[in-house]
Amino acid sequence: MSSKSKAPRPPDPAAAISAESGTGERWLLLVFQLPAKPAYLRVKVWRRLQALGAVAVKNAAYALPATAEAQEDFGWLAKEITEAGGEPLVCEARLVEGMTDADVRALFDRARDADYEALAEEARQLAAEAEEAGKAGEAPGSDARSRLSRLRSRLDQVAAIDFFGAHGRQAVEGLLASLTARLAAQDEAQAAPPPQATAAPAEALRGLIWVTRAGVHVDRIASAWLVRRFIDPEARFRFVPGKAAELGPGEVRFDMAEAEVTHEGDRCTFEVLLGRAGLSGDRALAAVAEIVHDIDLKDGKFGRPEADGVRTLIGGLCAATSDDEERLRRGAEIFDDLHRYFDRPPRGR
Repeated sequence: MSSKSKAPRPPDPAAAISAESGTGERWLLLVFQLPAKPAYLRVKVWRRLQALGAVAVKNAAYALPATAEAQEDFGWLAKEITEAGGEPLVCEARLVEGMTDADVRALFDRARDADYEALAEEARQLAAEAEEAGKAGEAPGSDARSRLSRLRSRLDQVAAIDFFGAHGRQAVEGLLASLTARLAAQDEAQAAPPPQATAAPAEALRGLIWVTRAGVHVDRIASAWLVRRFIDPEARFRFVPGKAAELGPGEVRFDMAEAEVTHEGDRCTFEVLLGRAGLSGDRALAAVAEIVHDIDLKDGKFGRPEADGVRTLIGGLCAATSDDEERLRRGAEIFDDLHRYFDRPPRGR
């Protein structure tokens, strides 16, 4: 056995970097060159990068946090660039000199805050118009509700690429919540409900047996979910044939002829019930209400892009079973997940 000591290993560059810079965050970088033609390609790629939430770093590369989703997104975009005759490069990197991780996070926050401020400005304009309409005793109209719905959809899109929780989101959410409540109040003021339709707090709706037509579909499934999820977890339901039913002790009818809770004006049963229970100010529930409205009344009033997908899911479960309690159970899972989606908290830092 040799007595000579082994030669020392050469230093590991990666280990040296790690020791000097700490663990650091990892970033995905996309660097590319585009051909001169077609001219629209540069705009197309730029729009795709904006939609992904990527930010330019030193005017040399576009960055995203290093996640599996981001790697897939950059990978597909790189493929498109290659097919268009460009030369892309996607790499994972850790910052060493020139910028810190905090600097890059600040780039993301500034980009998202600019998006949030644009939404806030539109929300303030809509709120001012709604206030003027209220002073004139006018209902807000379908245009105002459609604009509010579009603002919510855009807020969801921005929030999905708000990787580090930019502060501007809270202001926009507050504006939209206030605007939702204002429009709901103006709608309620303009509606002329029958005597039994006076507003009641959620407490007054507990301990009841809810009666509706057999063969429940989207409005009744959603309304039953709202009752059990937010009003009375122990609520019971009775399903009757035909379009009308006589009331028994402790019963309330919904979404049927002569019902105590049913369509009012151009509002579906879910929307009416939301107002009766004092839940109209809940942003996530308001989004669900707009989807249910667009599916049930088929008027495209809110133009919710999610309506087609939810319609298909509800149609599928109704095709799978004719048992009304089973429809309510399975439908509740759909609306629970939908509500969770719209009720997502801001991303943490």
